[in-house]
Amino acid sequence: MTWLITGGAGYIGAHVARAMVEAGEKVAVLDDLSSGRAVRLPEGVPLVQGSVADRELLDRALADLDVAGVVHLAAKKQVGESVEKPLLYYRENLHGLTVLLEAVVAAGIGSFVFSSSAAVYGMPDVDLVTERTPCLPINPYGETKLAGEWLVRATGAAYGISTACLRYFNVAGAARPELADTGIFNIIPMMFDRITRGERPKIFGADYDTPDGTCVRDYIHIEDLATAHLAAARRLAGRTGGGDLTLNVGTGRGVSVREMADLIGEITGRTDLAPEVAPRRPGDPARVVASNATIADELGWTARHDLRSMVSSAWEGWCLHHPEARLR
Repeated sequence: MTWLITGGAGYIGAHVARAMVEAGEKVAVLDDLSSGRAVRLPEGVPLVQGSVADRELLDRALADLDVAGVVHLAAKKQVGESVEKPLLYYRENLHGLTVLLEAVVAAGIGSFVFSSSAAVYGMPDVDLVTERTPCLPINPYGETKLAGEWLVRATGAAYGISTACLRYFNVAGAARPELADTGIFNIIPMMFDRITRGERPKIFGADYDTPDGTCVRDYIHIEDLATAHLAAARRLAGRTGGGDLTLNVGTGRGVSVREMADLIGEITGRTDLAPEVAPRRPGDPARVVASNATIADELGWTARHDLRSMVSSAWEGWCLHHPEARLR
């Protein structure tokens, strides 16, 4: 069978494509290349350039490539942008998903893996977030992911499609430097960016009810996230069962922002740039850490990479794309 990975030329998508190809799966990619890059794809993987909202293109691609399962990653994903442009996020993330599911149903495809997010939980007041923790998203991005889960599950139930919704926690790292995330939207690249410019990295808020006063998060290496997709895809394909799954993808270990800043200073060699404490950002919960018990039980999956390898690999990728970083 062929798995079609939408958004497969992006940061996460390219890692998923490589993990699946290396495991012997047949893969094709659909990507509009608005943020993805074709050079990220493994050699020999077919690329269809276009949007998941283009029904005619989807029908043709699903038939021509003999697709039997879909891993849907294509989406807008910046929280701040979603607040500024909610109509864009609902159109891209939900309308696009609707069109894709219509094409999947028409083609008789039996397996669908959906890229969701811990953003569906909002600001959970629990030590470990389980899949039963109430979902109360606080921004349009999280809302579109939660509504996307509802749509995926309902479609699966109505048309006999096996589905999995994977709720990612904080993704970082790179399998290879050329596959690194080039955006400056998350804590690790934000700190790399300031260090590269000779500026102190920022910590937003140091008065939270946490051991060192800074926010605590669960960071997952991109290679581990990719193998979680592989495990979910194989489960849905019937190799170890089937069904309707909703799974957290995290490590179950919390890391504070100050701990992350200290490790980044050590790995980049810039311990002289002590972090600067800035005011809290609105909507930042004190602690968001995954319970990974369900994914371990359902898929036999656990994260294998530690925080140091995550940051080190991210730094190698950053330096490839920002050569000036090593000159300081």
